Amino acid sequence: MIDALVSPFADNPFMTQALLAGVLVSVACAIAGTFIILRGLAFIGDALAHGVLPGIALAVLMGFSGILGAALGAAVMIGGVTLITRRSRLSSDTAIGLLFVGMLALGVVIVSRSSSFSGDLTRILFGELLGISWGDILIQFIATIVIGITAFICARPFMLLAFDPEQAEVAGFPSKIYHNIMLFMIAATIIISFQTVGTLLVFGLLIAPAGAGALLARRIRGMMAWAAVFGSVSMYAGLLLSYHFNLAAGASVILVATLIFFTVFTLSNLRTRGANQTGEAQHG
Repeated sequence: MIDALVSPFADNPFMTQALLAGVLVSVACAIAGTFIILRGLAFIGDALAHGVLPGIALAVLMGFSGILGAALGAAVMIGGVTLITRRSRLSSDTAIGLLFVGMLALGVVIVSRSSSFSGDLTRILFGELLGISWGDILIQFIATIVIGITAFICARPFMLLAFDPEQAEVAGFPSKIYHNIMLFMIAATIIISFQTVGTLLVFGLLIAPAGAGALLARRIRGMMAWAAVFGSVSMYAGLLLSYHFNLAAGASVILVATLIFFTVFTLSNLRTRGANQTGEAQHG
């Protein structure tokens, strides 16, 4: 039993590298995902995760790094949302929705123009978790450190934005500036994570572990810690499942993360119901 849990990583360097990269991605997604949950930014998180597709597709077709293309796609998304909301009466949700479907459609059109894109498209959408190199791990490590430092420096304004944006202004933190910093932090997490789990699955890793953490923790640090733990466990279990049952690695990871969320959700509800029944019995 123990051999089945350890030997896939001990005997296969590609599994070890995949796990290490996955843990780094989990930490980055835990940090960004916490603020996505607290600020209700799930829609723009999803839009960014899919809106980077045309940038990545163009970069791959032209022989450039996919990360560069993802950064370009994210910049267009954020810049477009900002421009529409400032220059029109449309809400940010409307702007996000318009750019989301537009960028996704553009990505599909670009992909459809290339007859040799099928392998690259699979890698973009679902990641290449079992093909991660040490160079990719180094880039992921640096990006995770930068994301962590950003969250640490901006912790107070981010927290105020999450609970009371007006209070952030009163405290001397321009809400628009820090909102944009938060968006760029989320975008950076998506950009650096797509190589591991792909644009289609990165959103699940941003939401599911952080959502489970929100059910257990009362403070932001605790929520991030739980999210990092759940994300790392999802990586380990998902990789094991993919190894032993010949399943898609990235999809297995997200499936485990989703199952963990619903397990925590169910247990939290049972605990709350039990506590309520105990309180009613005592008062009765």
